[in-house]
Amino acid sequence: MTSSAKNILESFDELPEVEKQEVALAILRRTLRSDSLPLSDDDLVIQAEEIFLDLDKREASDGKS
Repeated sequence: MTSSAKNILESFDELPEVEKQEVALAILRRTLRSDSLPLSDDDLVIQAEEIFLDLDKREASDGKS
């Protein structure tokens, strides 16, 4: 991932929840309109796994506070 993409994600993480939802929806809409190739099942599984692992880490750190 490029440093520009990482900066975008870091900025996204700092947004209030309502704005995160609005930005995520806008990105999804733009992605659907793009001419990119569809993700394979393997790609989707890998992405889902990363999301769930991140959520587990957040829940674990929230529980320690």
